[in-house]
Amino acid sequence: MHYSYVSLALTWVLFLALFPLTFFWLRRAWRILIQNNYSEVAVKRGEPPANPKKWAPFAGTINLVAGLFTLWTAFGVIALGYPYDKWSAMAGITIWGKIFADFILRQQAHPFVFGRKKKEATAE
Repeated sequence: MHYSYVSLALTWVLFLALFPLTFFWLRRAWRILIQNNYSEVAVKRGEPPANPKKWAPFAGTINLVAGLFTLWTAFGVIALGYPYDKWSAMAGITIWGKIFADFILRQQAHPFVFGRKKKEATAE
């Protein structure tokens, strides 16, 4: 009986978390793609990449797609009555996909530099 309350609480937490995630991701996409604010593009350990403008379309697209998917998921739950299995799978795939896509973009924007060429590669 207690497991059903825990499951219900976690379901509500996941569902309610879709709204701030959607807001932050769409706001970030707006800042990057429309306002040309590159301060949140591929930041790694607080440091922006050497050329954030180069990576801005990718970061903006990742945030836009993830924000639209979470918006569609929340809309589907409220208006279309998606079952729990469907919307939780959509939300989980979107959240994990966003995390992996951001990680890959961050690794590409901040490449590993071995040896003595470290200063030359980071100055690009």
